[in-house]
Amino acid sequence: MSSLSIVIPTLNEGEYLARTLSCLSLLEPPPLEIIVVDGGSTDETVNLAQSHDITLITSSATGRPIQMNEGARIATGDILCFLHADTLVPSNLVTLIEKTLDNKEIACGGFISLMKGDKTRWGTSLHNYLKTYYAPLLFRPRLFFLKGLRLLFGDQVMFCRRSDFWECGGFDTNKPILEDADLCLKLISYGRICLLNHVVYSSDRRVAKWGSIKANIIYLRVGILWGLGVSPNDLKQFYPNIR
Repeated sequence: MSSLSIVIPTLNEGEYLARTLSCLSLLEPPPLEIIVVDGGSTDETVNLAQSHDITLITSSATGRPIQMNEGARIATGDILCFLHADTLVPSNLVTLIEKTLDNKEIACGGFISLMKGDKTRWGTSLHNYLKTYYAPLLFRPRLFFLKGLRLLFGDQVMFCRRSDFWECGGFDTNKPILEDADLCLKLISYGRICLLNHVVYSSDRRVAKWGSIKANIIYLRVGILWGLGVSPNDLKQFYPNIR
């Protein structure tokens, strides 16, 4: 039986959640559980979640790190997988994750994220792929070379062992963005961070709203400022929510 718990934070994700949950219903083997943690949606998100065979809880507060921690808190699987509500995963997701973490030298992993909407955002997807490597290389070179640090982000479907997640403190709820990169920095003490050579498909809604050039400039600016030590609370002004 699978030991994988999938945690999905939601806030007004009615446009995407049904598709994502339908995709998860086709996983073979299935995960141990799927937990949707809603942050106070005012659209049809909650109704859509209730129509599927999943666990739905309402978070005590809105905020992705808060919601993911609350989902992880009730999870019963040995492995946690954090999935955005607008991301589609391969049907063998569970096997890929469990085989990866069979290697005790690996603490955390993620996937190559391909952004799609009306068209595929090849340039932005390539930038995000490269960022997994160049961000730690530029700003944490010692950890990159000696420990195998890679910086993963939410749309890459991060996964790790539940025991390691809680031992390192889980997601920092004081970080409104880049809580995923922060988790990588904490988990590197437990083993390498691994990028799997498999693709997940995420919505391009942010790029579609901003345009490719503006989106990549924002991603680059936020990444550089983060690497230089600017607080995620200050960086939040450059990265508004897009629904």
